Amino acid sequence: MSDLKNQRRMAADILGCGENRVWINPDRLEEVEDCITRGDIRMAIDSGLIKAKAKKGTSRGRTRYVAGQKASGKRKGPGSRKGTANARISDKRRWISRIRPIRDELKALRADGEITPSVYRLYYRRAKGGTYNSRRNLRQHMIAEGHLKEEEEN
Repeated sequence: MSDLKNQRRMAADILGCGENRVWINPDRLEEVEDCITRGDIRMAIDSGLIKAKAKKGTSRGRTRYVAGQKASGKRKGPGSRKGTANARISDKRRWISRIRPIRDELKALRADGEITPSVYRLYYRRAKGGTYNSRRNLRQHMIAEGHLKEEEEN
């Protein structure tokens, strides 16, 4: 086997890559051996005797896998959390997601005639004060105070 150090060096310079990325066709080494000028090397590159190997990048496979898991709601436990609870979801957002269903429930009860407008107003004000945690909690309070009949479960 011959020494193709000069050919490899010139090819690397022409291709604009490192010497380790220069690929020389192993089946036609004799032809590359005869390339002694930069012009010869250029012709060898054009004919496909010499090529630059593709750059090796960092694989994103692991990243995509983790992103897929996070999208499906995994990897969110206490060990993965860095910010405070308020940094992850603001107090305002938490309040909005709590109050809207309660207000919807009150409107539905008033529309169905299950509660009077004055009772609606009483519970609306209490809800605004943060008395109830959920629709269910609201209904339990209404049943306990006699403003709503208890539903029979089937």
